[in-house]
Amino acid sequence: MTQRKPLIAGNWKMNKTCAEAMDTARTLVSLVSDVKDVEVMITPPFTALAQVADIIASTPVELGAQDVFWEDHGAYTGQVSAPMLVSAGCTYVIIGHSERRQYFNETDQTVNKKVKAAFAGGLAPVVCVGETEADRDAQKTFSVLDKQMDNGLEGLTVEIMANAVIAYEPVWAIGTGKTATPLQVQEVHAFLRSFLKQRFGDGIAGQIRILYGGSVKPGNAAELMALADVDGALVGGASLDAEIFSKIVHFGKA
Repeated sequence: MTQRKPLIAGNWKMNKTCAEAMDTARTLVSLVSDVKDVEVMITPPFTALAQVADIIASTPVELGAQDVFWEDHGAYTGQVSAPMLVSAGCTYVIIGHSERRQYFNETDQTVNKKVKAAFAGGLAPVVCVGETEADRDAQKTFSVLDKQMDNGLEGLTVEIMANAVIAYEPVWAIGTGKTATPLQVQEVHAFLRSFLKQRFGDGIAGQIRILYGGSVKPGNAAELMALADVDGALVGGASLDAEIFSKIVHFGKA
């Protein structure tokens, strides 16, 4: 199997002023300067991207954004394009996060357009999928994920997917303190990798990283990262504290 370098990504969501973001970034850089076998990425709010980019330049920490629009420019008040994000220093962008779906009418179709725009603009998309608690209780987890993957990745080429990351985030485990069991996580990640294999072939399925997101903490990171089809984590609340987040980054050294 292709060796996949783990990616530990921090989603700061709507938190931190520019000054707070810069302080957190400085502290994080000092705590993960020794990291070589894990890729680290953080997504500050749009307002702090350029300032954080300056701080993390030439360090192991990569910069990502929390969303992107599917057009490069135009009369789209409040939106931010892929070229704008690249100019601010971003290399990654999160697309289709459950909160975008829940609060801002994100659909599989808009996810699809955003992934294409991200690739065209030079960004690596982190494509989020996941089921709600009602979906899981109704035993619809796999049908929901199949639909999200099928529609969200429609028409994408192997070239685009070679640059992509998938993030599985069970909605019922985001910010709730609940975490899917290792068995549940591996089962879903194996399903997602099987989907990728059927759609894009063995090569992509073997190289693409599938992250787990859902109340990842220093105490459970090592166990989750040890699973065969888990290639990193998309961390929410725990990424806001540089010291806590750095412990997740160092999951293999606890």
